[in-house]
Amino acid sequence: MQGFFRDITEGEIRDLEENARLCRGDIIKMTTIAGSGHPGGSMSSVDIFLTLFSYAHVSPGKHDDPTRDRIIVSHGHTSPGLYACLARMGYVDLQEVLTAFRKSDSSFEGHIERNVPGVEWTTGNLGQGLSAGCGFTLAGRLNGSNFNTFVVMSDGEQAKGQVCEARRFARKFNLNKLTVIIDHNHIQISGRTEDVMPVNIKDNYLADGWKVLEISGHDFREIHDAVKQSIIDKNHPYAIIAETTIGKGVSFMENQREYHGRALNEEESTKALSELNVSNDIAAISQTRATRKVKYHHDLHYTESPTLNTGTPRTYDNDTHPRMVFGKVLEEIARLNPDAPIAVLDCDLTESVKTNKFAEVRPQNFFEAGVSEHTTATIAGALSVNGIITIWADFGVFAIDEVYNQLRLNDINHTNLKICATHLGYNVGPDGKTHHCIDYIGLLKNLFGFKLVMPGDPSQTDHVVRYVLNQKGNYVIGLCRTKMPVIKTEDNRNFFDENYVFEYGKCDLVREGKDCTILTFGTMLPLAIIACEKLLAMEISARIYNVTSPLHIDSRILHEAANTKLVVTYEDHIVTSGLGSIVAQNIAREKLNVNLITVGINQYGASDNSDVLYEQYGLNVDSLVKVISENL
Repeated sequence: MQGFFRDITEGEIRDLEENARLCRGDIIKMTTIAGSGHPGGSMSSVDIFLTLFSYAHVSPGKHDDPTRDRIIVSHGHTSPGLYACLARMGYVDLQEVLTAFRKSDSSFEGHIERNVPGVEWTTGNLGQGLSAGCGFTLAGRLNGSNFNTFVVMSDGEQAKGQVCEARRFARKFNLNKLTVIIDHNHIQISGRTEDVMPVNIKDNYLADGWKVLEISGHDFREIHDAVKQSIIDKNHPYAIIAETTIGKGVSFMENQREYHGRALNEEESTKALSELNVSNDIAAISQTRATRKVKYHHDLHYTESPTLNTGTPRTYDNDTHPRMVFGKVLEEIARLNPDAPIAVLDCDLTESVKTNKFAEVRPQNFFEAGVSEHTTATIAGALSVNGIITIWADFGVFAIDEVYNQLRLNDINHTNLKICATHLGYNVGPDGKTHHCIDYIGLLKNLFGFKLVMPGDPSQTDHVVRYVLNQKGNYVIGLCRTKMPVIKTEDNRNFFDENYVFEYGKCDLVREGKDCTILTFGTMLPLAIIACEKLLAMEISARIYNVTSPLHIDSRILHEAANTKLVVTYEDHIVTSGLGSIVAQNIAREKLNVNLITVGINQYGASDNSDVLYEQYGLNVDSLVKVISENL
């Protein structure tokens, strides 16, 4: 680790050039042995990688040092180049990389993974790296750290809309310790970037208030000096456009599109290694590929978040918007934790999702991103792995549906994000089908590391928000648009009172009954209770469980439910992918002999008040009563 704050010497340049030659040989070897990979872009980016890892404040022995500079590689398909660089610089074992690249028992996957020492963020979905860089840079500010963040990107991904969102976010919040280096080799999968989708890279960054430098991406002095200038200037984020050549160093690969994503065959690799003056030991390495034991790395560079003082849960006695409860809890936590590293992000919905009260108490920790959901989702994820308690509030169609790919990459990165998704289901009402988020369970159940909590009334909402903010991992709190009535016990006490303790995965027995069981959550819970009373008048005794954690149902509850004659799931969600489908899968797995009926959404809804929609589409109380009575 030599630092950017001095001049680079001729001897250092010679060392870098020698390492680059060897790395290009390593790229050829690992992709040829694996039979797949992206050698061309790896060979155009490797000089940038070597310069950054040689001079940034990061080193093999301290690759998890909290004060280290962060290097994020957005174009994760250049993994051969990055792995070769990391191996030559002592972060990982070179023979393991060459032997195990793209093997299932190896950390060295086809696109870079955060568990490899030196890799800060798992990438591969192009266009998300700059957003992650914004999150890392912002985390440094909130944590009081002085590190720099470098994001290496491809030129093809500059066409992504998320990159535009991230540029604007960085400039608005003066993320001036952020430097982007763009590998401008003019080639992407389908041809020249200028033909596939023309992008005026320089002018776009300038228009958004960045400083731009143009250099040769194969001149180590130019790379070094440009990065040095970017970190000395504290007034702007910088974009360095590095002109490079795809397949650099091998004559027949240079400027050839086919080598973007094609490994060389035996004859080609022999010729390439000869041109690079690198020994050809591919045959010997290939022989050990099937039997060599490889160390699997587990280091995720995870910074623990502090524990918050979440205060005392509040009990509500009147119908209340759960969004209002969420906002009040955030405001209280902001006051109780004046110095805690918290970030609350919003996408132009402060008053609707009630983050405005937090913003008034801790304005420096509130970040209004405007209508930029894609970058916000990734920024929030990156913040959360850097010790920042991160909350993002948005409507369900934006916080889940619109950014599913970003949430999926967050999940793969093992983030620690807390999302408040409001306006779910037909309950959204008059805004109509474009804003009825009716598939949130179906989407979230595909993400292995996400948990979903659906409170049943205002008091439980209060308990849930306080609970979730001190939990590890990704949580989504799902809230409706309308006011929620207070859930009462049969003797008219608050069900979720001051003695209630929320436990993730626990189902609340709200009503006891012997003839049938209703499994429900959220806005449908009070309707189920009314239906229960109507059924009782028909001499039908219905048991009701509040399934607050629909993605993780306690199997014991299903066994208890199976003791009744009928199980009914009741939800404001698409019936084929929501609670009903989860219960059906669990019943099948547990081999329970029970009659199951699923009541939920079967089509996009119209625009009207939620009670009108529930009646129109068979989700109202009378429809539930009819379904149960006709099947007993």
